[in-house]
Amino acid sequence: MPRDSYGRDIHYLRISLTDKCNMRCVYCMSEDMVFQPTEDLMTTAEILRLVNLFARLGIDKIRLTGGEPSIHPDLIPIVRGIHAAGITRSSMTTNGLHLADLAQPLKEAGLERVNVSVDTLDPERFHRVTRWGHLDKVLAGIDAAEAAGLTPLKINAVVARGFNEADVVELARLTLTYPWQVRFIEMMPFGDVAGFAQSATISQAEIMQRIEAELGPLHPIDEARLDGEARLYRLDGARAAVGFISTVTNPFCASCSRVRLTADGHLRLCLLRDDEGDLLTPLRRGATDDQLEALIRNLIWRKPWGHGLPDGVIPLDRLMSQIGG
Repeated sequence: MPRDSYGRDIHYLRISLTDKCNMRCVYCMSEDMVFQPTEDLMTTAEILRLVNLFARLGIDKIRLTGGEPSIHPDLIPIVRGIHAAGITRSSMTTNGLHLADLAQPLKEAGLERVNVSVDTLDPERFHRVTRWGHLDKVLAGIDAAEAAGLTPLKINAVVARGFNEADVVELARLTLTYPWQVRFIEMMPFGDVAGFAQSATISQAEIMQRIEAELGPLHPIDEARLDGEARLYRLDGARAAVGFISTVTNPFCASCSRVRLTADGHLRLCLLRDDEGDLLTPLRRGATDDQLEALIRNLIWRKPWGHGLPDGVIPLDRLMSQIGG
């Protein structure tokens, strides 16, 4: 298993299959977003070659992201390839629009579970936030994922001031009825939407205050120690936890165990720093597996301690949709 220079074991890889998306969420991209040319993105064969290299290095957990990974034409073969590489801890973050049709095939291909992005349970507001999304299709996808056994299922909600801060109570209320962990994610500044993100960020403390005012106390689970990137709490009588991913106001850099492979084949070492290393160019120029493995190890070694938001360092080279979260 590769280590960085701070002694952290890096065993978790997030792979952006595409920068393209079938929504245009206000906090992520403009409605007239221009995406990268297909020839600049990794092919399925290139993705799976790198997956096998990362597995050989000791990566044991993979999450598929986008843009929107469910629109990739080879999603099912990619999931099969990940499973064939010996990685059984595989998951996907999706907006859920195609999940009703894909849930069972994904499970059969070897996917373990899914996270579904749902920022509000109000259909009109959902359409306003996502611009192109339809809540009924997403909820049908969640039902299909649960029926297929893509569990434990997690609901991700990015909270943006002026758009959906009033919806956190109803989202948290889901945990009283369903075995779905609901996770609230602070807005993070990126590229052209950095200014909007900074002005729209709502802290974990404010979100918790809103929930507790309506639903009662949130009790910390395991003293609110990190579970992955989330700190977990539970409402009285709830079937599942409420989680908070507070990258801006309560960062978790010390325990970070992940790197990200962008759709154009760059290894991004920290979500909120622009430092990356190009894997796709040497791969296409004929680099051997040993050469690529050495490059990956060297890149992971230089993984930074954490982001630089407190010092005003904002990632500007990419949008979130080009990284995969």
